[in-house]
Amino acid sequence: MRRFEYKPPRVHSGELRTPVIFYKYVPKEGPEPGQEKKKVLFSTWAKIDKVWLRDLEQAKANGTLSDITITIRDPQAEYIPTNKHYVEIDAPEYKGKHYNIKDAQPDLQEKSFINVIASLSS
Repeated sequence: MRRFEYKPPRVHSGELRTPVIFYKYVPKEGPEPGQEKKKVLFSTWAKIDKVWLRDLEQAKANGTLSDITITIRDPQAEYIPTNKHYVEIDAPEYKGKHYNIKDAQPDLQEKSFINVIASLSS
């Protein structure tokens, strides 16, 4: 029989150190077409991961070296990230960069977190 060993969770609340803001664009007022203003949908603390080395070759093939994985606490029904939303990371390293959300999925190892995959918007 296999001996039980406690394995600590992969992500815990102490690693959520970076503020992030989820938003969507709204149409401009006036006769000019386009979208410019942003409406803040949700803001929270997150853990930011870059493209992993094992995914680097696939990222190069797709041309998406600027993909990031954002791990946030599951906000339940308060906010559900979709691919129509954008995310801004409030850190000096990411100043002025806006990311399109590509996918949001629950973290299968830790049910109280969500993984959001985003790529740099042009």
